[in-house]
Amino acid sequence: MIAASTFSGKRVALFGLGGSGLATARALADGGADIVAWDDNPDSVARARGEGIKVADLRDVDWSGVASFVLSPGVPLTHPKPHWSVDLARGAGVEIIGDVELFARERRARAPDAPFIAITGTNGKSTTTALTAHLLASAGLDTQMGGNIGRAVMTLDPPTPERHYVVECSSYQIDLAPSLDPTAGVLLNLTPDHLDRHGTMKNYAAIKERLVAGSRTAIVAVDDIFCADIADRLERAGQDVIRISKRLALTDGYFADGQALMHASHGKYSRVASLEGVGSLRGQHNAQNALAAIAACLRVGMPREALQPGLNSFPGLAHRMQQVGRKGNVLFVNDSKATNAEAAAPALSSFGRIYWIAGGLPKQGGIEPLRPFFPRIARAYLIGEAAPAFSATLGTSVPYEISGTLAVAVARAAADAARDSAGEAVVLLSPACASFDQFKNFEVRGDAFRAAVLCLDGVEPI
Repeated sequence: MIAASTFSGKRVALFGLGGSGLATARALADGGADIVAWDDNPDSVARARGEGIKVADLRDVDWSGVASFVLSPGVPLTHPKPHWSVDLARGAGVEIIGDVELFARERRARAPDAPFIAITGTNGKSTTTALTAHLLASAGLDTQMGGNIGRAVMTLDPPTPERHYVVECSSYQIDLAPSLDPTAGVLLNLTPDHLDRHGTMKNYAAIKERLVAGSRTAIVAVDDIFCADIADRLERAGQDVIRISKRLALTDGYFADGQALMHASHGKYSRVASLEGVGSLRGQHNAQNALAAIAACLRVGMPREALQPGLNSFPGLAHRMQQVGRKGNVLFVNDSKATNAEAAAPALSSFGRIYWIAGGLPKQGGIEPLRPFFPRIARAYLIGEAAPAFSATLGTSVPYEISGTLAVAVARAAADAARDSAGEAVVLLSPACASFDQFKNFEVRGDAFRAAVLCLDGVEPI
């Protein structure tokens, strides 16, 4: 736990007492703040009260004495309209911040030179965060990982000069962190997302840009026009910028050349690592993730010779192209986190002979955007509410069956894949759907897939 000592003696209002909100409330209280907290959920309020956190309806608080308002990132700040607590804070002229801002202030106060890598983007940020932390830890460095992945940021160990922090930041968290100042900030990509919370793509991109704009070194993937423009803009402003690309042979920066990960300096090239044989990092999208992680790790002083061993030992992110087991020529892959077509595309693009388990609670647009990958699919096994609509899209392009449940789909796909003689066959759960028709969340769905796979005779866990 990081006690928020920079708020000692200050009156702080807090709204949002979910997991990260409650952790933030504890950090403020431990740091000596005079905190008053609230939530629209009575159960959350009762839980906080039971833990000794002072609670009161913020509508009844005297805001004239409040120094800061800490808002949970899940609560609307601007769109579709500000939460009522935001209106109260703004009306009183009180700054509105979040837990990542608290962390940034504590780091500056306690150990401003503690290496700090912050990672954002529309896609890939969780894998990149996990990989970056893994590389640092595998090199023997004191490493803490959290934020939008794993642990709430204020539950990490307190800053010290030698402690390395790797923090995943959502757009919601960046919007509440005005003084975010990482040693290295990573921006992976930008596609339209969360526009219900940010209004327009321009607003969304501007929020993401703040993370790299506040960094000592901005590491920007330049494979989309939004990020390329941001890199150019930051460089014109005199900022240290490192460009990365999964498909462009850059003259300066880091890029992928097949499985080789290259560094370019004034048109001179050297290989820094390779993804050959690294099953947890298959696909062009993972080349981008690896390039970003490598650039960030080298920026904070990780030895270059430690990169390849770290990549080779990376187990992958749970539920994201996670290798679960193998039986003969059949590989079983859990990509349960792919809850829409765009998220399923990387996995479908990474394998050549796929026995695809798809379906669940359908998202707008269905699987039509995945049509370019249909030739890779040997057979599809459709589950959940989306099965009829998905079968209509597949039509005569892909052989399919409506399996109904995940357990049936795993058994049927495994049996069919075992009879495939065309090299490696992959039984892939990449649902392109939400899980809520049959499972509590995508994690539970992925765990159910793993359990079903490991119950099959002869499967060796990976």
